[in-house]
Amino acid sequence: MVEGRLRRGTPESRAFAERVQVVMELTSRLNVLPFGDLEGRWSLLGEILGRPLPDDVTIYPPFYCDYGLGIEFGEQVFVNQGCSFLDLGGIRVGDRALIGPGVTLSTAGHPVELAERYDGITYAPIVIEEDVWIGAAATIAPGVTIGRGAVVGAGAVVAKDVPPMTVVTGAGHVVRKLL
Repeated sequence: MVEGRLRRGTPESRAFAERVQVVMELTSRLNVLPFGDLEGRWSLLGEILGRPLPDDVTIYPPFYCDYGLGIEFGEQVFVNQGCSFLDLGGIRVGDRALIGPGVTLSTAGHPVELAERYDGITYAPIVIEEDVWIGAAATIAPGVTIGRGAVVGAGAVVAKDVPPMTVVTGAGHVVRKLL
């Protein structure tokens, strides 16, 4: 998991674009499976991630991602329905993390400078440490680490690191420190 820039028109950007097409096809197939088809779900998630999903990880469809190969799950992770993981920069989800419905984890963006904005994408990893709870419809921006035991409130937009054992709501506002 590294920070960087993927410039348009390079062999790396072409390879990324090709992988995105593969993953879009796989996620579209995943998201129309009957809910009870666990074998089909596990198989497609393994293809998306490039390796088998850990046995004690739960991901409810629909689930969306753009690359797949940059996602790492710890033990006993729960991802609720309707989540989007844009994972070029890498997403690491620690043990026992709970991710609510409609959460977006986005490791990619565009350069801020207008002259560079259309030349490619920037990326930075997202790290979610163990025992984190991310509420419904929260958005986590590139380069953010959410510390152990923290809670991100529903609908929050988090663009800077969250200290361990804290509750944040809104645009990363620290509500209180947990004991």
